Amino acid sequence: MNARREFLRQSGALVVAFTLAPRLFAQGAGGKPALPGSLSKTPNLDAWIRIDATGAITVFTGKAELGQGVKTAITQIAAEELDVDFAAIGLVTADTARTANEGFTAGSKSLEDSGTAIRHAAAQVRAILVAEAARRWNVPPEGLTVESGTVIGPAGRRAAYGELIAGRDLHVAADPGTKLKDPGQFRVMNRPVRRVDIPAKVTGEAAYVHDVRLPGMLHARIVRPPGYGAKLAAVEIEAVSRRPGVVKVVRDGDFLAVVADREWTAIQAMRELAAAARWNEAASLPDERRLPEVVTSLPAKAMVIHEARGGGSAGTRIVEAAYSRPYLAHGSIGPSCAVAQLTDGKLTVWTHTQGVYPDRAAIAEMLGMPAASVRCIHAEGAGCYGHNGADDAAADAALIATHVPGRPVRVQWMREQEHAWEPFGPAMVAKARAALDASGRIVDWDYAVWSNTHSMRPGGAGALLAAQHGAKAFAPPEPKPLPLPDGGGDRNAIPLYVLPSARVTHHFIERMPIRVSALRALGAHMNVFAVESFMDELAAAAGRDPVELRLAHLEDPRARDVVQLAAERFGWTPGAPARTGKGRGFAFARYKNHATYCAIACEVEVDLDTGRPTLGRVVAAVDSGQVVNPDGIRNQIEGAIVQSASWALYERVAFDASRIRSVDWSTYPILRFGAAPRSVEVHVIDRPGLPFLGAGEAGQGPMSAALANAIAHASGRRIRDLPLARGLSMEPAKGG
Repeated sequence: MNARREFLRQSGALVVAFTLAPRLFAQGAGGKPALPGSLSKTPNLDAWIRIDATGAITVFTGKAELGQGVKTAITQIAAEELDVDFAAIGLVTADTARTANEGFTAGSKSLEDSGTAIRHAAAQVRAILVAEAARRWNVPPEGLTVESGTVIGPAGRRAAYGELIAGRDLHVAADPGTKLKDPGQFRVMNRPVRRVDIPAKVTGEAAYVHDVRLPGMLHARIVRPPGYGAKLAAVEIEAVSRRPGVVKVVRDGDFLAVVADREWTAIQAMRELAAAARWNEAASLPDERRLPEVVTSLPAKAMVIHEARGGGSAGTRIVEAAYSRPYLAHGSIGPSCAVAQLTDGKLTVWTHTQGVYPDRAAIAEMLGMPAASVRCIHAEGAGCYGHNGADDAAADAALIATHVPGRPVRVQWMREQEHAWEPFGPAMVAKARAALDASGRIVDWDYAVWSNTHSMRPGGAGALLAAQHGAKAFAPPEPKPLPLPDGGGDRNAIPLYVLPSARVTHHFIERMPIRVSALRALGAHMNVFAVESFMDELAAAAGRDPVELRLAHLEDPRARDVVQLAAERFGWTPGAPARTGKGRGFAFARYKNHATYCAIACEVEVDLDTGRPTLGRVVAAVDSGQVVNPDGIRNQIEGAIVQSASWALYERVAFDASRIRSVDWSTYPILRFGAAPRSVEVHVIDRPGLPFLGAGEAGQGPMSAALANAIAHASGRRIRDLPLARGLSMEPAKGG
C-alpha cells in the first residue's frame, strides 16, 4: 500500500484509486449516522470514484443497466455532487474485476443503494478537493465555489480537479456526515437528460451482449432436453462432429452442445444433433386447466405476516373473492446470450445477468474453479427485468469455453429454448374476505396468498441449467421465502390502507412443479391486482365511489397525494355510470409498502359481442422521492403500464404433463402495438431532499388492477383470473 501511495504522489495520477476490499465501519459509532446505501458494505471512496491527473472522472457502480436508465441517472447524481458537467463522467457498471459487489440489480433499488452511495461519495470527494484548494491558498473553504470541475477562489484563482488530486490519497472511509447539495441548487439532477443507452439501440450499433464480437470467436448452440426431468438415453455424435465447420460436440451428462466456426453452421449442427438424441421423458407437470386448484392444494407452510385486532363497529356485510394469475414468462425480445473465454486458467464471461458476483460464484462452483479465477462483465441484454435465461446462458458459455480453451465462445439461445427453459414468474392464488359496516367502511380484512418462492437466482451452481444437466449434477437450491419488508410471494400482500382489524397469511409452497424465479415486481404484481380489484368490489358492495373508498382508508399523505393527483388529471367524476361497453378503473399501491407510490386510472372499451378489449387513456401519478431524471421515471411507469397490460390481458405459460408448450409468439401471445393504450400520461411528484425510492417496479400491480376494474365497469363482468382477455372471450387461449 505504501509503495502504491508513493507512486501516486510522484506521478500525480490516479489518486482517487480503486479497491474492492471492504472495510468494516462502525455504523452509528460516536453518534454518527450509519453509512447510507451501498456505502454500508463498501465504505471506501476509491471503490466508487476515480479522478486522474488530467481531471478525467470515472464512477463505478455494481448495478447493471437493464434498460431502466440507471447509467443516465447515476451519471447525473455523480455530476451533480461533483459539480461537473454530465459529459465529464465516465461510468463503469457491474464488473467483478472493477466494481463493488452490490449483489443483484433488482427490486427498484439501484438508486436507493448505489445512487445514494455514489451521491454521498461524490459529495465527499468534492469537499476534499475544495479543502485541498483552500489549504493551498490559505483561505477558508466556505468562500470557494466549484464550476465544471474547477475550484474558484478569491481574486479569480482557479484550480482544476486534476491539479488538486495530485499528491492526495483518498483511500479513506466515507463520512456519513458529508453535506449534500441543496436541491434548490441542482443543475444536473431533477432535469430531463437523454438516456445514454438509447442511441445505439435505435441506430443498430453494438448495444447488447448479442453484439459482442471477439477475435477468433466460435459459436455454440445447446440441445436442451424436450421437457423437465427428461434424461438423455442415447445420442449419435460422430456424424455431427464430422460436419464441415464443426469444431467440437460437447456432451456432459444430459448437457449437449455444438461448437462451430460460424453461427449458421452451429444452428444446423444443433438441429442434426437434436434429431439424433433420444430422451426418456417424465410426466411431472400439473394440470394446467386446474391451475388455481393445483396451487392451493400443494403442501404449503402458512405464515401469518400481519395481524391487527382492534375494536370498532361490527360488519353488516361480508364480501369474499378469489383471484389467480398463471405462470408468466419474461418474454425477452432477444433470447439469452453470453460469451466466455478461458485463457491461462482465467475465465472471462460477458453476460446480461442481474448479479455479476452471484453469477461468478455459481459458475466457479460448477466448474470447480476459484472464484478469483472467474470474471463476469455485465453487457446489456435485449430483455430482462428478472431472472430470465441470462445466468443459464452464461453458464452454458462458461462450460463450453473449458472445452475449447483460448477461443472465445458465443452461446445464443433459440426462441423456443428461451420460452421453454427460462425460470417463470410463479403462478399465484389470493383469497380475500372483508366485512363492511353500515356506513360502508371496512372493519375487518382477511387476505391469504399462495405462492412459490420468487427467487432462485444464482449464488450456487444448482441454480444453473448446465450444472443441473451435467454428469456431476448439482441439485437446485432449496426454495425459500424472501423476508419482509421486501418479501417475495407476500410482497404487497399487506395493504397500505388503515384497517381496524386485519389478518394476512402467506402460504409458502416449497414444491415447484414448474421452474420459477424472479419476474419484475415479484409477488407485488399479483397481490396488488388482487387487493385493488377487491377494493373495487368492496366499493360496489358499499355503494361508494372506488376512489373515495380508497381515500377514506388512507392516512399516509403521500399516498393520498398520488391518488388525488391521478384522479384529478384523469378527470375522475365520483359515481359516473358506465356507458355501453366503456368503463374506467382505478388502482393504487406503494411498492413494497416502503418504496414508490403509484396510482393509475385507465379507460377501456369492451366489444360486448366478441369480448375484445381496447385500451384508451391511461393516467398515472407517481412519487419516487427525490427526482433524478423525470423523463427516466416516466419511461419506467410507461413501460410498466404497457408490460402489465400485456400480462393482465394476454400472457400465460401453457404446458402439458411433460413439456412447456408456449414456445413462440403465437402460443405465448404478448400485447402488440395495435393493442397498446391510446395515450399514457405520467405525472411525477418531486420530493426535494427525500430519499430515492426507485420507480422500475411500481406500476405493474396498479395497472393490472386498474385494467381489471375498468373491464368490470365496462362489461359488468368481474374477471378474477388472469389473463383477462381469456375470461372475456371464455375461449381457450392459444397453446392451451
